[in-house]
Amino acid sequence: MTKQAVTIYSDGACLGNPGRGGYGTVLLAGKHRKELSVGYRLTTNNRMELLGAIAGLEALTRPCKVTLWSDSQYVVKAMADGWLDNWQKRGWRTAGKKPVKNQDLWQRMLKALGEHEVDWRWVRGHTGDVENERCDQLAVAAANSGALLEDEGFEPE
Repeated sequence: MTKQAVTIYSDGACLGNPGRGGYGTVLLAGKHRKELSVGYRLTTNNRMELLGAIAGLEALTRPCKVTLWSDSQYVVKAMADGWLDNWQKRGWRTAGKKPVKNQDLWQRMLKALGEHEVDWRWVRGHTGDVENERCDQLAVAAANSGALLEDEGFEPE
């Protein structure tokens, strides 16, 4: 069976780092469009960048062929350049032998990947890419909203 093609754009925002944060995600499949966003009381920019991508993948209801665009090199390089695989092989340690930050979200990412085929793409932020700009608007609005959640996995340094 042919997997449906889906394009996901995701972005994260943080007002202070750490601070109030949010993510924005846009899913595009044929004529269909879905927008997702959630805000958090206290988090980091990297956590929001990760959650935006994870939320997009978790929204898919069947295995898909995904092109996922993010302006976060942290997310894209971890996935496309094998950082995540290496962290796992080292027992969730970086090349410098330090514990991997945001391990809870990286493990959630692994589950969200499921049977999807994902092509990770980097887009330069704030340069006029329509969907990346929309994700940024969603993320900032979520961070500024009155309905903020607790980021359960956030651990202040």
